[in-house]
Amino acid sequence: MLARALAGLGLPKPARILDAGCGSGRNMVELARLGTVTGVELSETSVCLARARDVGEVIEGSVLEMPFEPDSFDLAVSLDVIEHLDQDLDALRELRRVVAPGGALLVTVPAYGWLWSGHDEINHHYRRYTRRTLQRVAQQAGWEQVRTTYFNSLLLPVAIVLRALDRLSTKTTESSLDLWVPPEPLNWVLERPLALEAALIGRGGRIPAGLSLLAVFR
Repeated sequence: MLARALAGLGLPKPARILDAGCGSGRNMVELARLGTVTGVELSETSVCLARARDVGEVIEGSVLEMPFEPDSFDLAVSLDVIEHLDQDLDALRELRRVVAPGGALLVTVPAYGWLWSGHDEINHHYRRYTRRTLQRVAQQAGWEQVRTTYFNSLLLPVAIVLRALDRLSTKTTESSLDLWVPPEPLNWVLERPLALEAALIGRGGRIPAGLSLLAVFR
């Protein structure tokens, strides 16, 4: 999905890329194919894992205050990060500061506030987004929207049912499916809808609804 979304951005070769909130650095492996990638991550444990991949510099710190000069990057990605921040506007402003004029920002976030559940509490989310709410906060930070699309659409009905059951249950969600890793054959099956959606997005298509939201800004 990430590769297809980035393919049409016309990035310089090689590009200067920032992975803001890089986690364990898995996406840095893909991003490094496009240029020089730098990661910023708050978790000390994740920083160690990301550095062990040895695909780019990884800095321990917050995306709210990054140690870079203005206009340092051609592209920033922030994948499932800003929903974890109380000050999402401040984070988007900081990303705007470090991306050069004409550069791009790619963001993914969870969609629809009405899907809020124990899943969001386990993952320490502050909010979920719609196209309109994400566009509004990005524009306030100085970004111009290029495209948006939902994804994870085929699993949306399943998620709606699970969220409804979660609200009816008095049990803690700490033992829910959120931390369950499927066996490999089932994981392959679950990846197929995402592969189809990635192909559609790569052709410029837009998916009208889904569990997650992807947006590109300039």
